[in-house]
Amino acid sequence: MGKTAVKEARWLSLEDQAIWRQYLRATLEVRESLERDLLLEFGLSLNEYEVMVVLSESPDHTTRMSTLAEDLVNSRSRLTHTVHRMEKRGLVERTSRSDDRRGVNCRLTDSGYAVLESTAPSHVESVRRNIFDRLSREEIDALGRIMAKLGDV
Repeated sequence: MGKTAVKEARWLSLEDQAIWRQYLRATLEVRESLERDLLLEFGLSLNEYEVMVVLSESPDHTTRMSTLAEDLVNSRSRLTHTVHRMEKRGLVERTSRSDDRRGVNCRLTDSGYAVLESTAPSHVESVRRNIFDRLSREEIDALGRIMAKLGDV
């Protein structure tokens, strides 16, 4: 086993450190506000809401669990726990895939879809209040470009 060269750290400037911390704080605060609004009004976590949205956009409201985890940028174990809670509430159901015995599908139930429909207007208002209403059109466009760049890892 050979020694690996240790790369010298490219430290952040004071300005970059401040921006990094602002990014962390802003993303955490926005996510917590969205989560709090969903929990207080509907008893749903933001992760549960996101699962329902992705499933609602899938054919037959059904997606393979592994694909769902990738779409949500979630670990499979975290998604499994979330889906298990949602199953207990009748929002989703898991079924074995007929074409692959190891695969499992997750389907949004009619009840889950109804919850999503009743929740969506309030959630969109929360997103507007916490993000879009606080920015100019130019800032929103810039944010879109930045997030697309950062999400393209």
